[in-house]
Amino acid sequence: MKNSAGEAFLRLVTIMDELREKCPWDKKQTIHTLRQLTIEETYELADSITESNWKGIKEELGDLLLHILFYSKIGSEERQFELEDMINGICEKLITRHPHIYGNVKVNDEEEVKSNWEKLKLKEGKTSVLSGVPQSLPSTVKAMRLQEKARQVGFEWDNKGQVWEKVEEEIGELKTAVESHESAPEGPIRDAHKKEVEAEFGDLIFSLINYARFLQVDAENALELTNKKFIHRFTQMEQTALKEGKDLQSMSLEEMDAIWNSIKRQKEL
Repeated sequence: MKNSAGEAFLRLVTIMDELREKCPWDKKQTIHTLRQLTIEETYELADSITESNWKGIKEELGDLLLHILFYSKIGSEERQFELEDMINGICEKLITRHPHIYGNVKVNDEEEVKSNWEKLKLKEGKTSVLSGVPQSLPSTVKAMRLQEKARQVGFEWDNKGQVWEKVEEEIGELKTAVESHESAPEGPIRDAHKKEVEAEFGDLIFSLINYARFLQVDAENALELTNKKFIHRFTQMEQTALKEGKDLQSMSLEEMDAIWNSIKRQKEL
């Protein structure tokens, strides 16, 4: 008979305890040595999600669950907290932040749920609606989260048309900054204009991410899909050139572009 979820969880807890006690590698790990490994596992999960690879998602979730138990085990050893404290903590947080389920609050839709969530966090002692966004998040994800957080308190455009106008405005400002940089003499003035170009480029990306959000497109996932598409097409181009006895470094841009477009057409057929 298949184990229940609770039995399977306790089995993993037991295995973690045994590894921590008996395995030389597991015994040596700390929260700091595990940190990078946890980040890698998280990105591997993200890759599987992007590819809708359910087998991979299952495996990577298992790896992350092991990491959670590993940190909890170390927390217990350091007398900081117990596994049950961590679990009960998230249970209590979920109950508190869902008064429309566990209380008398009425909500009309998911937007009210999100808004109430942010209000409750502020009541819990958060100093800003943005304070829950981790500093170490990748910039694209961070921009998405910052915009979503600000939205919950009404700091939001009314429609995507307004957002696109902002994108066009930022494109114009970037063009102006680039022209100023290119026409400036070498030295401090040119360096200052270079910083302005960087700032305007960042503003444009931020606006495009905001526009993606209005289109209900995950900007991070969309960019990753494009990265994967580029990798596929570029490696195909390398292989095609190799079959023709050519080397990319010795080929002209026009020759490479012809192969590239051929690969694109094959995908479209």
